[in-house]
Amino acid sequence: MQKQTKRSGPLVGVKVLEFAGIGPAPFCAMLLADQGADIVRIDRPGAQDGGPADITGRGKRSICLDLKSETDCRTARALMAKADIVLEGFRPGVMEKLGLGPDEALAANPALVYGRMTGWGQDGPLAQAAGHDINYIAITGALNAIGEADRPPPPPLNLLGDYGGGALYLAFGVLAALHHARQSGEGQVVDCAIADGVASLMAPIHWLRQSGRWDAAHRQANILDGGAFFYGTYACADGRFFSIGAIEPQFYALLREKLGLNEPEWDNPYDPARWPHLRQKLAGLFASEPRAHWGALLEGTDACAAGVMDMVEAADHPHNKARGTFVDIDGIMQPAPAPRFSRTPGAIAGAPPSPGKDNSTVLQDWGVDV
Repeated sequence: MQKQTKRSGPLVGVKVLEFAGIGPAPFCAMLLADQGADIVRIDRPGAQDGGPADITGRGKRSICLDLKSETDCRTARALMAKADIVLEGFRPGVMEKLGLGPDEALAANPALVYGRMTGWGQDGPLAQAAGHDINYIAITGALNAIGEADRPPPPPLNLLGDYGGGALYLAFGVLAALHHARQSGEGQVVDCAIADGVASLMAPIHWLRQSGRWDAAHRQANILDGGAFFYGTYACADGRFFSIGAIEPQFYALLREKLGLNEPEWDNPYDPARWPHLRQKLAGLFASEPRAHWGALLEGTDACAAGVMDMVEAADHPHNKARGTFVDIDGIMQPAPAPRFSRTPGAIAGAPPSPGKDNSTVLQDWGVDV
């Protein structure tokens, strides 16, 4: 197993206490760990070891505490008193019932940033209801805008809600609050709801809608939702797919030139009434050759085009290989830390820990005496 390495990145010295969970909070903690933060994860006794493939656990340390035990809750409170940031993803009220809520934590550590990750938020009619990514994005208007016109909206993995509207907003929120705390000495609670984050992500689409450039009543009727024939994916002769995104006139002109689309019917690409017909014709063209043919012709040009890679192929794409976008650690292929910093580059500090692996060292390193 890979040993812990020296931490590097702009967050070196930041102490983060993560209460183990699933979804966006662990991913947020991974992002912080990749940039140098010391992440201590509180696991439950008997928690399953995710092994080296548990990528979102990388670079962290683990301590096992039974939060039903007052003794272990005292240890958790002592760790919170030493932390810069706390991350928890339980339903509203759970941490308060354990005596680990923000009131207690901030009383002991006034500069603490207390990050709370939920789907619906800490209040509101749905706050106590169970849910998943697809439900949270459903009420924001985002899900209804995705997919083909004549089919129900498809689940966009759980990238849009859990990780886009959730984990990334949580990371942004706690780091913004940490900046304020270090200037003022005042900590605070960060209420991060996936539904709020996704609604925020929709700001550019609301701009298009309210400026008359987006038909919100129909899917696959707009430039960015698969309606436009020059922005979408096409099946190739080998069953693989190819993407084009030639929105701007100069990029579309180059696409026409490369594909030999010389007929007058291709002259006015921005008339939505003509999109279905031109999409059908372009589909026939792409189906005539394998993906590699179109990649050799179009990829790397201003035609805005790229082959659609599966997750295994992506690691071998020449651009990703050149930039080291993916790294292999102990046989586990995984994304490298992102974004990249010129002065304080981040790094993967170690493999995911086994639950409870660091009980003694964490308490010693954080100066907790229990």
